[in-house]
Amino acid sequence: MSKITDANKLNVADNKVSDNDKKARPGMDIFEDEHLIPNDVKSLDATQLYLGEIGFSPLLTAEEEVFYARRALRGDASSRKRMIESNLRLVVKIARRYNNRGLALLDLIEEGNLGLIRAVEKFDPERGFRFSTYATWWIRQTIERAIMNQTRTIRLPIHVVKELNVYLRAARELAHELDHEPTAEDIADKLDKPVADVSKMLRLNERISSVDTPIGGDSEKALLDIISDEKGDGPESRTQNDDIKFSIVRWLEELNPKQREVLARRFGLLGYDASTLEDVGREIGLTRERVRQIQVEALRRLREVLAQQGLSVEALFRL
Repeated sequence: MSKITDANKLNVADNKVSDNDKKARPGMDIFEDEHLIPNDVKSLDATQLYLGEIGFSPLLTAEEEVFYARRALRGDASSRKRMIESNLRLVVKIARRYNNRGLALLDLIEEGNLGLIRAVEKFDPERGFRFSTYATWWIRQTIERAIMNQTRTIRLPIHVVKELNVYLRAARELAHELDHEPTAEDIADKLDKPVADVSKMLRLNERISSVDTPIGGDSEKALLDIISDEKGDGPESRTQNDDIKFSIVRWLEELNPKQREVLARRFGLLGYDASTLEDVGREIGLTRERVRQIQVEALRRLREVLAQQGLSVEALFRL
């Protein structure tokens, strides 16, 4: 299944111009004179066509999610397709928040769709939370990694950037298909390229930060900033936000009381306001350094909990 429908294949019969109209208005046919249209307008048109198409896929109820997710886990392709198509609008909503970060909106959507596909493959409906909650982590993670790759290669010559991005995209796709981190040999085989060439190009790219890299001890970013909408949250967004808050509270229950209190005070959870290390230490009678140590221990434990559910702590914090 194509991640983004080719705009040329969409039904645009209602917008076609008759042959007589073409003769009466020479040079106005958008297909014949496409080179006259600015690139940003073309991109906008393609985006609107795509958004118009995915708008026809109805959202699933909680009961339908469980039904289709169970069938998808058993290998039912039609159920897998239904879950993907019903959540394409979620990808667009999340992708829009990453506009002006180095990738075009359609590229962001394409990367987010890869995350959505991965979420469908990994989602276990028996764990008790909504699919949109789970999918949000995967969508954000794939988009953010794509942006990181783009910004890291921006100083390379443009032809090298283009070639490297081909390899990086292939690696991300393979990561969804294989049970191990894609090697240069895997990528070379997929793209039918010499292994030596692939290895040489990949050496230009910095390795993406490990999931085990500690979160910055002085980070002031709130844990729940992940679902913000500049146009205001509708009922669907509020439901998703509630799901996320519930899941985070449940994950925090895996920590000991001291770890839970430190994270809650640091990142504005459980009714607390987000506070600095010094403020938290003052409030609970510990030194700043001890609070930092407890935070590191708590985040390490939280990583373990999230890893068991196929998630990454990097998907929760904007690093």
